Amino acid sequence: MGAGMKIASLFHPKARLWVQGRAHVFTEIQNKISPTDQVIWMHASSLGEYEQGLPVLTALKKKFSKHKFALSFFSPSGYEVVKNNCIADLIFYIPLDTPSNANQLIELLHPNYAIFVKYDFWYHILQALAAKKIPTLFISSIFRQDQIYFKPNGKWFVSILKKVTHFFVQDENSKKLLNSIGIQQVTVSGDTRFDRVKMLSKQNNHLSWLSLFKGTNTLIVAGSTWKEDDTLLKNFINSSFFMNCKILIAPHNMNHEYFQKLKAELLPKTVLFSELSHTHPADYQVLILDTVGILTKVYSYADISYVGGAFGKEGVHNVLEPAVFASPVLFGPIYDKFIEAVELIQCGGAKVIHNQNEFNEELVELLTDTNKRYRMGERAREYVFSKPDSVQIIVDYLVHLQ
Repeated sequence: MGAGMKIASLFHPKARLWVQGRAHVFTEIQNKISPTDQVIWMHASSLGEYEQGLPVLTALKKKFSKHKFALSFFSPSGYEVVKNNCIADLIFYIPLDTPSNANQLIELLHPNYAIFVKYDFWYHILQALAAKKIPTLFISSIFRQDQIYFKPNGKWFVSILKKVTHFFVQDENSKKLLNSIGIQQVTVSGDTRFDRVKMLSKQNNHLSWLSLFKGTNTLIVAGSTWKEDDTLLKNFINSSFFMNCKILIAPHNMNHEYFQKLKAELLPKTVLFSELSHTHPADYQVLILDTVGILTKVYSYADISYVGGAFGKEGVHNVLEPAVFASPVLFGPIYDKFIEAVELIQCGGAKVIHNQNEFNEELVELLTDTNKRYRMGERAREYVFSKPDSVQIIVDYLVHLQ
């Protein structure tokens, strides 16, 4: 994979960041971590996993105040967003998973505890941690029957999973699946993303430009949208259904040409976030968010939310961020791998959209029926706050390991 990424880096910006970020990783660790430091290391594959792990990292910083904290990423989409605003003492790209890299990493980092978010299983790194008898935890993990670990040809990997000190999984089914392959060190602690969004709902989410844009209007926020989602939005916005409201669209793909094309295709007065300094936000009906890192704050202003991704094979994006702010949530039909989306539908806080007609009808109903909008929003919020304090379960376990 290393050679392939180097070739790809010649043509692809993310691949270039992937390669450049790993060029001096061991020097970076040596500069920040001394041989006498006590260290807690957390690894997150990308930004989504980081969001899941952050509540645990924050709680551990308070509980283990004398330790240094190291945070690693596999993907540039996580590292590049977090690198300049991170509570960890060291942030780095996880090196390529080879035996020599793994041994050098663990030798230099010498963590007292290693915490992996969800299921980023690096064979040689886990071997090196086990060889040093370093307690290794996986948190917010979720497993499904169709994953390779539970198939005959995946038995070779089970041996390394058994070296993990403890799994904190999201649901009972994940525990049963791990038990079925002989892994007993499992606790059902729930999903730390619930802790994360609860924490975010209590922070200062004020955005002056968004207050000006929204005014006294009903605001629809469409977050993490893909092309299929934007087509639904475009058709709705350009129709007679679009009235007495404002819409903010936050596309998943940060591409300037795409933003300009989408803007040109919308009939109502539309502005990009990057253009707001030259104009007055209240003058526009549609705003396209061509920046990253503030979508959660944006959701706090939403009266109705649409979450993208569920018309593509990867499935729906984060539905908890709008739900925690008591916003009714709409999304497309590919969501079954996301238990929180399933449960949001079951509790009445979300609805599934299959086509343009359903999209138009549901938005019009929510725009005109304030009672329905309020009921759905409250059910969404109540669902989020009904979940257990996963972070406390994990922190208590680590405290007792000392």
